[in-house]
Parts: sequence; C-alpha cells; structure tokens
Amino acid sequence: MTEPETVPAAGTGQLVVVTGMTGAGRSTAAKELEDLGFYVVDNLPPNLLADVVRLVDESHGPAQSVAVVVDVRSGSFFQGLRSALAHNVGGVAGRDTTLVFLDARDEVLVRRQEAVRRPHPLQAGGRLLDGLHRERTVLADLRSEADLVIDTSDLNVHQLTDRIAEAFGTSETTRLRVGVISFGFKHGIPIDADYVADMRFLPNPHWVPELRPRTGQDPEVAAFVLGQPGAEEFLSTYTDLLTVVAAGYLREGKRFMRVAIGCTGGTHRSVAMTEEIVRRLQAAGVEARATHRDLGRE
Repeated sequence: MTEPETVPAAGTGQLVVVTGMTGAGRSTAAKELEDLGFYVVDNLPPNLLADVVRLVDESHGPAQSVAVVVDVRSGSFFQGLRSALAHNVGGVAGRDTTLVFLDARDEVLVRRQEAVRRPHPLQAGGRLLDGLHRERTVLADLRSEADLVIDTSDLNVHQLTDRIAEAFGTSETTRLRVGVISFGFKHGIPIDADYVADMRFLPNPHWVPELRPRTGQDPEVAAFVLGQPGAEEFLSTYTDLLTVVAAGYLREGKRFMRVAIGCTGGTHRSVAMTEEIVRRLQAAGVEARATHRDLGRE
C-alpha cells in the first residue's frame, strides 16, 4: 500500500540536499546557502536527514529553511538518501525538497584537488583519477535523479554562488544591505568600515551657539550642514559612487557593505550627512540603514 503524500504546510521552509563530485564546489554552495539564511549541516549521514529536519523544526520553527551536504564519505548511506528523497509532493519530513548535484569535468576536478594537495576519499592509494572514476560510479544514480545539476567546470566562485542564489534566494536574501554609520574621528575610525568619508571639510555647527547643543538629526542642524558649499556636490557624487559599488558587491556575491561618515565629534556633520546619504540610497533602491555610533557620547 502506498503511503499518502503530505502537502507541505504554508510557510514551511525549503529543504535543499547538496551532493556531487569532490572538488565541484559543495563547500561554496553550502556557504552561499548559509548566507541566504539556510540552516546548513555538512557531511550528514542521509539516514539522519529526517531527524535533522525535525530538530530544526523544534528549535527554529518549520519556516526555517534547511540545507544538508552529503558527500561520498557517506558510502553505503547513499541508498538511504535515494529512499529519503523519493519524489513526492511532501518531500522529506513534509518539506519541499530539492536535490542539487554539483559536477565538473575530470580534468578540472583533478586540477582543483591537486591545488589543495588533498587525496580523493576514494583514491585508496591509487591515482587521483581512479578515485574520481569510483566516485562517478557511486553517484551516477543520484546525478540522474537530481532536481538541479550544476556543472562548475567553467564557473568561478562568484558565478557558482550566483547560480545558487538564483535558484534558492529570495528578494530579501539576495539584496545588498548597506550600513551607514556616523562617527567622530576623535573617538576612532570604525575598524570594520569598507569605506570612510570625512565631513570635516564642512563648517562645524559646534561653533554656532544655538546649534551646538543639538545634533545632526535636528532639522535646523541638518539644513545648516546640507546647505553649506560643497555639501550637495559631495552627496550627489558619493551617493552615485556607492550605488555603483553596491551593484558591484552584488555581482561579486557580497551582500553587506559598511560605510563610515566622520566628523570631529560625531554629533553634527557626520550625523546629518549620514541621514541624507541613507535617504538617497533608499530612493535609489538600495537597502540602507543609519547608525550613529558616537551620538550622545560627549
């Protein structure tokens, strides 16, 4: 009697099983899935697949997407994986399940393995190529049953991550997030900033008695700072630059960028300019958020 198929409940996360040839990019795929918000388990014996999904459901909730990496070291467990991945509407443990197989030409795999100076797990004292041939035999059925086969022979790391993001990313997980932080140079430059800009070329509201006790978030202080000669030219040029860089970051698989905007104390000029840069980036379609590190520090 056939088991009834279970339709995944609305809001249930995906299950992605990654396997394939040694050297074809499983680790890169796993890292990208982790960046996309998946709970990733590497080198999992396939007979524990349903148990892992159940534990994730209990600890993180069923909406948490899960990815597991299974390689040839699992040996005889592969038959269990084929059984667990029997294609039906319910997938594994009630989740939509996708089997991803990463492959590459033998000469490419040999070159990659030689570059990292590691023996093939099935080499058994013989040639590296012998190990690859044994692996292909073991994985042949899984490759034929895979939902998605990616040949990484001619892909670099960034192109592979793009393929994974294209298949499993969402508009939320694949977009770039830009953090713009204001700071005071006298308190030190943020060490994790990708870009640093200095606002000390603008007149300091600190020397205007009625503005001194206020901050760059105050409309009058912001108007004073943004109205100074050079402020608009800087904002226009720098925002355009950041937009170009943001697009490049995405092409390179980077999804976080940190921009630091500084002035002397981190209270007036840097705060006002940070708020305006964030506003303009958001208007350009870039997800940006302002943080004011040294505001209120003095």
